[in-house]
Amino acid sequence: MTTPKWSGINHLALVTPDMDATVRFYCGVLGAPLVSTVGTPGFRHYFFGFGPQCTVAFFEYTGLELDTFALPSGVPDARKVQFDHLSLNLADEDALLALRQRLLDYDCEVTEVVDHGTIHSIYFTDPHGIALEASWWVQDVTAIEANYDDPGVFGDQTPVPALVELRASGKLTTGAGTRLS
Repeated sequence: MTTPKWSGINHLALVTPDMDATVRFYCGVLGAPLVSTVGTPGFRHYFFGFGPQCTVAFFEYTGLELDTFALPSGVPDARKVQFDHLSLNLADEDALLALRQRLLDYDCEVTEVVDHGTIHSIYFTDPHGIALEASWWVQDVTAIEANYDDPGVFGDQTPVPALVELRASGKLTTGAGTRLS
């Protein structure tokens, strides 16, 4: 079986109750260019660029009241069934510090830099409570061959069976099937 040739994330689609505020935050505060829009009588769909062929997109639905809530990333909550936060990649520590200052200059609450070992990150939210992270790879684990025995990169002390299998043979013998509803 041929492995897909991934080239990054094309887009992550989120929902906003206020597209104007979303554009003002992602384009104005974060400096991500608005690269495409779709508009129909039922919804708007706007795309913001975060690198070559990498976007974050938002839907705004006409006449639909959304029940929004704000919650920091990594905090367990039953309402977060499939999404916790979005992490945006930055080139280096200087870019991370510059973004942190930019957020502060725009009166956005933001954490200090958090050292996760292989990445350094800051955490903040968009105007509607979507938890965001900006990170840079201290050690770019996407550019090296995986060493599943490296505890600095694979630090789960009680790994899932799939990781145990990868450690043992370097490959998985089975996948996880899915079904459309």
